Amino acid sequence: MAEESSHEIDMLLGRMKSATSPLREILRELHSRLSGNHAGTVADYIPELATANPNSFGLALCTADGQIVEVGDCGTQFTIQSVSKPFMFGLAIEDHGVDHVLTKVGVEPTGEAFNAIVLDEVSNRPYNPMVNAGAIATADLIQGKDYPERVKRMVDLFSKFCGRDVFVDNSVFMSERLTGHRNRAMAHLMRNFGMMGERFEEALELYFQQCSILVTAHDLAIMGATLANGGVNPITKTRALQSENVKYLLSIMMTCGMYDFAGEWAFRVGIPAKSGVAGGIVAVVPGVLGIGLYSPRLDAKGNSVRGVEACKELSQRFGLHAFESHFSGEKLMDLFALKRGR
Repeated sequence: MAEESSHEIDMLLGRMKSATSPLREILRELHSRLSGNHAGTVADYIPELATANPNSFGLALCTADGQIVEVGDCGTQFTIQSVSKPFMFGLAIEDHGVDHVLTKVGVEPTGEAFNAIVLDEVSNRPYNPMVNAGAIATADLIQGKDYPERVKRMVDLFSKFCGRDVFVDNSVFMSERLTGHRNRAMAHLMRNFGMMGERFEEALELYFQQCSILVTAHDLAIMGATLANGGVNPITKTRALQSENVKYLLSIMMTCGMYDFAGEWAFRVGIPAKSGVAGGIVAVVPGVLGIGLYSPRLDAKGNSVRGVEACKELSQRFGLHAFESHFSGEKLMDLFALKRGR
């Protein structure tokens, strides 16, 4: 199959039809085929999420130098949910340094559900910042003289990564607040063990806010490309994260980013990624590009069914796996070059 896919790409490169981007055609074919996959269900444990159109599907790629190719519903807005977690982890590291952050949250995969009320039995830390407990502990670390300033810093962070002003969906925020009893239980448990400070209830509110930021598949591709570009947004040229801290986000995304499917994801897809229960996925090929996907039908692990399948195919077709013996992502970049007419 790999040889056939390689031959297919070589033929596309050979044709070089100026009227149509070969890469766009590849993505259109992939999008069309996966649109027929109706497996999975839309999340409904947060009532507002249940209103999503189950047939929405967007797929976008953005290179580290700012070229974008996208197909499908890439302008459809949805809430970022858990895709926010690695980015807030990065902000916490910039506020306190990685060593201090690791005294409050670990970096080990759990094998547990993302909303499990589980702490490390030895350290009493949440296992990693990609599960809810760890993300709440991370939110507690975000600096600011008061709650409004902390919210502003959070919104500014995502605005820099997206390259535009972003906003909180208040209806989803209120829905999260009204149904977030498990998350409150986690916060109280961590406060009991000293993993969160006196403002832990405020941190919980901040966590609900971060999950309710509105984004698109287009935005997620740019966010991924910003990480691929060492923390600098390739569209706006604005630095969103210090380059020395990007590796920490990519590491935790690779090992813990896809809930309790993270091990198989690393095995089969092999690139850093983070998913969210609204149906978004951001994935990163360091130094090359970011991938943004949106499709709200989820599998039993909480990951977008079509999003996972799209990433599997892109990784296999273009040799994007981190441990490919002969990295062949150059073919993907060649297709971008054809798009630009070089």
